Amino acid sequence: MQDYYQLKQALLLVTIAITLIAFVSTWIAYSLNIALNYLIGACVGVVYLRMLARDVERMGVQQKRIGSGRLAPFIGLIVIATQWHQLHLVPIFLGFITYKAAIIIYTVQSTFASASSR
Repeated sequence: MQDYYQLKQALLLVTIAITLIAFVSTWIAYSLNIALNYLIGACVGVVYLRMLARDVERMGVQQKRIGSGRLAPFIGLIVIATQWHQLHLVPIFLGFITYKAAIIIYTVQSTFASASSR
């Protein structure tokens, strides 16, 4: 379980680092409004990642079905974004999937680390 907790912490930190870099880059390249939309999506992505990690932790302990409401924050955010004209759907969606970039970075790093140790 110690490896899992380290993985969880690393994914969270990398996700936050990518979010901050992308937020500042978006602010410089586009506008503060677009950057804030990205940040909203990224915050929901971090919440999703934490909910996913919590479900993984409980996987072996509980027999309850896992993941039934995990996408609810994202779906709620998308519904709000489509109804509220100040929010932009694309930056919110790209912000949400920022956690996937952290997973890709971790996978590439671990692949190269295991390849170099051979």
